[in-house]
Amino acid sequence: MKKRALVPLALLVLAAATVTACGGGESDEDKIVGVIETAETTTDPGNCTELQTQRFNDQVTQQSGKAGTKACEAEAREGQAQAKSVKVSNVSVDDEKATAEVQFKGGPLDSQTLDVALVQADGDWKLDHVEGFADYDGKALGKAFEARFEEAPEGLSPKQASCISRKIAASSEAEAEELFFGGSSKPIVRLAESCA
Repeated sequence: MKKRALVPLALLVLAAATVTACGGGESDEDKIVGVIETAETTTDPGNCTELQTQRFNDQVTQQSGKAGTKACEAEAREGQAQAKSVKVSNVSVDDEKATAEVQFKGGPLDSQTLDVALVQADGDWKLDHVEGFADYDGKALGKAFEARFEEAPEGLSPKQASCISRKIAASSEAEAEELFFGGSSKPIVRLAESCA
């Protein structure tokens, strides 16, 4: 008798485990956190198409279309834009759109927190747009770029690099958003020319 009672019990346990496995998995919030962490901390050029939309690439590289994607892939290979780590918070999902705050440690955005927008395409979440700074620290941004210029001078003299870093540090939040997320290289070119 006891053996017969155990069989239905074992089937119930197995059925419950199957239902849990099918209904479980990562939440949208977990997926979004994973996408942001991978896109912002790894150097895989595939991130530019797999984890980011064309709109995002165009915005952050300040180039459009294929040129934006190629610039993104080149930056990824060189490891220029990657943070050491990111902390993702305040994730909000609304159907196929989402927003999150991303705090950066290391890289060109060290000590900054950004508001980012994501979209879902074919079931996968992708970074779509930087909305702006959620928490802005101009001095830290200037220091991060000064360190970046020291690592890769990019044809700048130490005097020019120092001048650009100082001007970035002195930028207001709105000016910094225009410099880095406005989608045009003109403000950065003007800033660099003012330090020539």
